[in-house]
Amino acid sequence: MQRLYDFLRRHPTGVDSFWAVVLFGLSVLSEANLQGTPAHRGSLAAAVVVSAVLCVVVALRRRFPEPMLLLALATGLAQLVLDVETTVADFALLVIAYTVATMGTRWASRLALVASFCAATMAQLRWPAEHSSFFGRVAIVVFQTVPFALAWVLGDSMRTRRAYFAQLEERAARLEKEREAQSKVAVAAERARIARELHDVVAHNVSVMVVQADGAAYVLDAAPDQARKALETISSTGRQALAEMRRLLGVLRTGEHQEGGEYVPQPDVEQIDELVEQCRRSGLPVDFKVEGTPRPLPSGVELTAYRIVQEALTNTRKHGGPNTGASVRLVYFDDGLGLLVEDDGKGAPQELYEEGGADGRGHGLIGMRERVGMVGGTLDAGPRPGGGFRISALLPLKPAH
Repeated sequence: MQRLYDFLRRHPTGVDSFWAVVLFGLSVLSEANLQGTPAHRGSLAAAVVVSAVLCVVVALRRRFPEPMLLLALATGLAQLVLDVETTVADFALLVIAYTVATMGTRWASRLALVASFCAATMAQLRWPAEHSSFFGRVAIVVFQTVPFALAWVLGDSMRTRRAYFAQLEERAARLEKEREAQSKVAVAAERARIARELHDVVAHNVSVMVVQADGAAYVLDAAPDQARKALETISSTGRQALAEMRRLLGVLRTGEHQEGGEYVPQPDVEQIDELVEQCRRSGLPVDFKVEGTPRPLPSGVELTAYRIVQEALTNTRKHGGPNTGASVRLVYFDDGLGLLVEDDGKGAPQELYEEGGADGRGHGLIGMRERVGMVGGTLDAGPRPGGGFRISALLPLKPAH
């Protein structure tokens, strides 16, 4: 049965041709049986020709709906002129009315509707029923018109149904494209976030390692103990950098994350103290103070605060010059967290801070602004009046709507 159904769907014209042949055979047999009866009108040859043409209409109705409608109407008029009374083949008029209402153009559909209402009336006027009153003839016209009207209504509803399903398919395709576009945007945003994370991790830790390596090489012969301490700092910093990079790369492989979208485990505000201590060990004096009452913060706010301090201290180490000191202030407000990172170094053009380094390949202040914007905060950065650089940020506890 399934193969038969598939065949019928793939070869609709062949199916219509089969039924056209059946219809033609029934029409010829009917005309042959009626020949010679008193009530029969028209010649057999004319009836056969009319039946053949109407059967062609049935066979080609799907491929050429509008031309077949015009051919059917012309054949019906020919029946009236040649006095060929209605035959079995006139069933084709019902079929073409349904077909045009289903798949034809609008003008053809309207023409088929008008013809459907006129066909029975014209047939009754041409071949009136004998021994019938006026109301009886009207009843016959109504009875014969109803099938034509139903055929047209059924075809028009089928057209509406197909248009509805086509609209649903189009909408589904459009939604699928939108989902793909949103997925691409999400992937791009995720890659940008990973890039920011890698930049912050690598830039900070590598800068600490470079400073310590230079110091160890300078005091290697004169102060072996200091050189050994510097090498230990390099080792611990390198391990920390590798651990964070493994975490990030592991997320890229597995895609595991929390509901909030933040990777775990992430640095938080409490680890800023360890970050400051690491900078002190690397030779950068940092004054760290916390004001207000510390309390748990949203993970996004904590990560943003940590990365801002990390990037600010990295920029101080890169651009501050020798004998530079820095200060970090964390202020807990009722509705947010304030950050202030300053240094008293010689500073550098702000463009270098914006680009994240002299090579122009980092994220720098651009990455800071992106992070602060993600949590709905504000960032202010620029040179200090007496020299050095200042970065201040306000991170709200609730994102702005």
